[in-house]
Amino acid sequence: MLALVAQAHASEQKILVLGDSISAAYGMSLDQGWVAQLARELQAQFDQLSVVNASISGETTAGGLRRLPALLEEHKPGIVIIELGANDGLRGYPLPTLRDNLTELVTLSQGSGARVILLPMEIPPNYGARYTSGFRESFREVAEETGSVLAPFLLDGVATKPELVQADGLHPTVEAQPLILANVLPTVSDVLASP
Repeated sequence: MLALVAQAHASEQKILVLGDSISAAYGMSLDQGWVAQLARELQAQFDQLSVVNASISGETTAGGLRRLPALLEEHKPGIVIIELGANDGLRGYPLPTLRDNLTELVTLSQGSGARVILLPMEIPPNYGARYTSGFRESFREVAEETGSVLAPFLLDGVATKPELVQADGLHPTVEAQPLILANVLPTVSDVLASP
């Protein structure tokens, strides 16, 4: 019965992914990235479900905020996956600004009728323990305050393995993409299956 409900719900569903280089398949073809793999996985289960990848390398939460209203209007997604914040952290942007921008991204999406999955990011420890932990906590706080769904860290099992990271030391390789998908897919499936 649950599968039928999920099928009916997903038959009219569109998923919008708003992210940065991690979701824009930096250093590889777009078709090799985890978002394209997510689309193939879900379309195998739900014929009419589509995934729109609106990710741009270098994107910040502020940049995402500028683009989101037009994307919501154009695509009218049922689910929005937000994968932003890493570039804010790498540039040392103030944490209150990060939290405010993430909150606005979520509330804009929810206001359009979409459910939101927030993909938490982490930054290297050389930014200092206080900033690094505050950065990590920002995603949990925003999810709790907005009622959005917090997914696991999408680079879990990837970021600490040099063989799964490109030569720049930041971006995952082609081989890492199925692992990223495995980190994200259960949360997406749960949201699709929920009424």
